[in-house]
Order: sequence, then C-alpha cells, then structure tokens
Amino acid sequence: MYFKKILFAIALIGLVVCAYFAYFVYNVMLAPNTKFSNEDAYIYVSTNDTYNDVKEQLIPLLNDVETFDALAKRKKYVENVKAGKYRIAKGMTNNDIINSIRSNNIPIKLSFNNQNSIEELAGRIAFQIDVDSVSLVKTMKDPTFYEQNGFSDATSLGMYLPNSYEIFWNTNAEGFRDRMLKEYNRFWTDTRIAKAKLIGLNRDEVMALASIVYEESKQKSEQPRIAGVYINRVKNKWTLDADPTLKFAAYKLPKYKNTIIKRVLNVHKEIVSPYNTYKNQGLPPGLIAMPDLSAIDAVLNYEEHSYFFFAADAKKPGFHKFAKTLSQHNQNAREYQQYLSQQGIRR
Repeated sequence: MYFKKILFAIALIGLVVCAYFAYFVYNVMLAPNTKFSNEDAYIYVSTNDTYNDVKEQLIPLLNDVETFDALAKRKKYVENVKAGKYRIAKGMTNNDIINSIRSNNIPIKLSFNNQNSIEELAGRIAFQIDVDSVSLVKTMKDPTFYEQNGFSDATSLGMYLPNSYEIFWNTNAEGFRDRMLKEYNRFWTDTRIAKAKLIGLNRDEVMALASIVYEESKQKSEQPRIAGVYINRVKNKWTLDADPTLKFAAYKLPKYKNTIIKRVLNVHKEIVSPYNTYKNQGLPPGLIAMPDLSAIDAVLNYEEHSYFFFAADAKKPGFHKFAKTLSQHNQNAREYQQYLSQQGIRR
C-alpha cells in the first residue's frame, strides 16, 4: 500500500513537471508573441550588430521579450547574428521569429536614376543599403578594377545603368559594384554590341553620346532623332557643338562652382576642355551625365535623316526644332534666344 502511494506521488510529480514543461514550451516557443497591429514589421541588422542590437529593435514589436530572450539563447541565435533585412509577421511565435531572422534575409528594391557623378551615385546608394558612401566611392573608383574591366574615371559612370534592382540590404561596396558590372554586361547583348559596331562606336562612345542625348532631351520620342543629328555630324567629321558639354566643362571650373547655367553664351564656347565639343572634333572622352536606358537605345537605334542641327522649340517646351541647313537653324535658334530674353534669362 505504501509502495503504491510512492508510485502515485511520483506520477503526480511527473504530471506536474510535464504540465509545467508543456506550459513553458507553449509560452516560449508556440504562443504568438507580437504586439504590432500591422500585418508585418521589419528589422535591419547591420554587419557589426550584436544580439543586443537586434533585441533593441525587437523590444517594441514583442509582447514578452524575456521568453524570446530565453529561446534565442537556447537556440544559440545569440552567437550567430546575421546581417540583413528580416520580416516579422503578425502573430509569429518566438520560434518563428528566430527562424526568420536567422535565415530569411529579404532582398530590397534598390533604385537610382541619372546621378551625375560617382560621388552622387554613392550618396544615393548609401541611403538604401548598409554601406557608407566613402567606402562606395573608394571601391567604385578602384584603379585595379578599372584596369581589369576596361574603365576609367571618365567612363566608369556608364557602368551604372539607372534602374531598379533586387539586392540584399547588407550588400557591401564590392558586392554592389560587382552586381552593377554584371547588370552592365547583361545589358550589352550581342545585338546591342553589333549595332554599336555598325555605327562605328564602341560601348564607351555609345554611352558618352547617350549622355549628351539625354541631357539635350528627356523626351523619349525625339531622342532617336537627336541621336541621328549627332551621328550625322560624327560621320561627316563635324564638331558636335553640343551645349550640354559646355555646361559640363564649365562646372569643372571654380568660376562656375555652385552656379546654374541657364543660357549658353559665346564665352562658354571658349572654355579650354576636352569636353568642349565646339572646339574639339568627335565625342568627348567620357560621359557628361548618367543617361537613361532610353537614351542609350536611342543612339543604337538612331533615326536616319538629313538633319544636322536642332534648337529648343520656344512654343513647345521640352521639344526641339530640327534643321537641315545652317540658315534654317539660325532662324530656329534666334526664335529661342528671343524667348529666353523675354523670360529674363540672360545667362
């Protein structure tokens, strides 16, 4: 009889222990532990973040931090923090959350358009991924990378094609640069390379011309026609006489620092620079801006015509009038110059 009581007591204790363990497991592992009202929330873990940094981000999102902390230690997440962007869904358990932030790094949508220098681009990218702009500039302008891939300070901006890309938030400077090189090489298909060859231009020259076309007009419908004007001038060994190249050359000089040139004047045409296409025949040594993809394809698929000139259309802002003769062009240019004067734009 006494023995049966002992067995009963042991069994009862076992049930209590099991019940407590089940309660502990449920609360620590299986009970929902989020307190935000949205469908999901996100945390961003930097490369050098510790577990405490991660926990600081989680505190506002969790009902019970202590149970999360206990399970994180038990599952050894504390010693295995990984950088990235992670999703926490409403109603997730501690176990779900730990599994998510340990292995479900989510890519972000990185985008950029028409940055006018490597430095500007680096600043734009640094706002979107976990890397500083100084590291980006140093990596993007690495001389060894230039030599290995055929770029220079003058042409390297052309490697970065304005678009949206899926990329991990914790991508480092080298990872970003190498991904953009991959996208650049993917863009330059055999078809595009063949078209460039037919025109008599290499990739860098196409990009340089596309940057001028883009600066001349943001209207996709007339970009092929503008490209055709410049192709005609190149083929006939004329100077390009592209006003955007004069602005680019001017902005490199201390005199024009922190200024905006709204009207190209004869004084600008006297600037000594390889980018002055009024003085130097052929294409400039590199890009003057980051062109849209539309401008690149406008060069590769330029409109064949007999125009050698164009001037901004005073009656249709954003568009241009095209001319086959200098006399017609001078008339179009006078109309636009008169319009600028009427608007009070002197320089």
